[in-house]
Amino acid sequence: MKERIAVICPGRGAYTRETQGTLTAGGLGDDLVRLDGQRKGDGLPTLTELDSAPFRASTHLPGEHASVLIYACGLMDFLSIDRDRFDIVAIAGNSMGWYTALGLGGALADGGDYTLLQTMGAMMKDGLVGGQLIYPLVDEEWRRDAEKEEIVTEALESTRGSLYRSIHYGGYAVIGGEEEALGELAKALPEVEDYPFRIPYNGAFHTPLMADISARAFDLLPDTLFRQPTVPLVDGLGSVWRPYSTSVTALRDYTLGRQVTDTFDFTAAVTVTVKEFCPDGVVLLGPGNPLGGAVGQALIQNNWLDIDSKTSFLERQAENPFVVSMGIPAQRDMVTK
Repeated sequence: MKERIAVICPGRGAYTRETQGTLTAGGLGDDLVRLDGQRKGDGLPTLTELDSAPFRASTHLPGEHASVLIYACGLMDFLSIDRDRFDIVAIAGNSMGWYTALGLGGALADGGDYTLLQTMGAMMKDGLVGGQLIYPLVDEEWRRDAEKEEIVTEALESTRGSLYRSIHYGGYAVIGGEEEALGELAKALPEVEDYPFRIPYNGAFHTPLMADISARAFDLLPDTLFRQPTVPLVDGLGSVWRPYSTSVTALRDYTLGRQVTDTFDFTAAVTVTVKEFCPDGVVLLGPGNPLGGAVGQALIQNNWLDIDSKTSFLERQAENPFVVSMGIPAQRDMVTK
């Protein structure tokens, strides 16, 4: 009998200096040729060229390049999962990872994966709107810390300007907003190791400040781009989009509307994925392993499989991993042929 797994896709920031080269080394094959051809047709450097060139943050991190690079790495990992041993029962993603989930889950027309990723990424080319800041809400054992929650809430209420909860990211709050307001917030929050941390090359994603981006997306991306998924998809509200019962119009409306302008609840996506589908394991696609901590923290919040702390999560991972990250070579080997 096959093992039942859920797949989770990373968002912006997953492609880094450390993960560069994984795409061309992994042998994506025909899909890489296709994506390279689409990039070349748009007058853009190909993914092969970007993945092989010296890493520069100013080149590799902006959305017009990073979005499709990250998608291609995720697609490569997804296609390498051993389907003779594993049955993929659900796909979720964090932030931009929702677009990856749509592509992997069959919810986009042929070639529509590139169209969606490149269109949404390129709309930031002429200048980002606002930015994002990340701050921890948990203690050393990854348990929710009420005092940190209160500090963030009070800082948000006392800071002038437009600030919003952008992503509920496991044990972290991701705040999106205007530049000046984010600067004030960063000064108001007590330092906790490397936090508060401004996320480079990110705009105020998943906030009302993205309303113009959403409107442009509706103008540029037609209904025909979207299809019913072939695998259940879990979105940033914790809603499930199922094969056969999904309204394609509603899927487009969410993807280009609330997904862009409202809080993305990644914690809810993980919670619904494990509780609704009860997989034997969760597989995190690359590049890298940016989701490992946030997924572990979401499991702790739900006491899933009696995982109630960082210590118990790491013990479970050492003995019999429930969360398998394809960005970690030894774990990748667990799910590939």
